[in-house]
Amino acid sequence: VQLQASGGGLVQAGGSLRLSCAASGRTFGSYSLGWFRQAPGKEREFVSAISLSGRSTDYADSVKGRFTISRENAKNTAYLQMNSLKPEDTAVYYCAAKVGIRLGYEVDDYGYWGQGTLVTVSS
Repeated sequence: VQLQASGGGLVQAGGSLRLSCAASGRTFGSYSLGWFRQAPGKEREFVSAISLSGRSTDYADSVKGRFTISRENAKNTAYLQMNSLKPEDTAVYYCAAKVGIRLGYEVDDYGYWGQGTLVTVSS
């Protein structure tokens, strides 16, 4: 599967953005998905994950209550709705896919990655 993330941009603190992750291929529903982010000088970190069907989701503590992950298998697309953005949310955001039903929390859990989209939150 090939992934392409989009929707990043510059937003003021407190604002919102919705990231999209478009996938190629006819087996999108066979992959669990995740969003990760990497700030300058830092390691890539887990943000959120969603199961094959979308019924199971999880979030990093730092974004819980502010971000919402979702997916539309019929459109081969996943989303990350980000509300109440903070300057510390500034990073390149990546979507990723893994085979299997379990949610993934580590970079090494995922075999497929998109190219990343930059989110910048100004104070």
